[in-house]
Amino acid sequence: MLVPILIFDVALVAWSLHLMQQAVEDQEFSLMLAGFLVAAAAAAMLVVYFLMGNCIAHLSKISY
Repeated sequence: MLVPILIFDVALVAWSLHLMQQAVEDQEFSLMLAGFLVAAAAAAMLVVYFLMGNCIAHLSKISY
């Protein structure tokens, strides 16, 4: 399950870098903001994935 999420994150980061490069060329603040928001979303998705993975692993070790 980690591989598709990593591929999706790499695609998001590539898209954000493309947006930021286009923002520098066109001197558009809105494209730079969009690129930053896409990169932040990719980072947040990875953080949540690893936090939930650790939480589920911890809960599965607890026996009732």
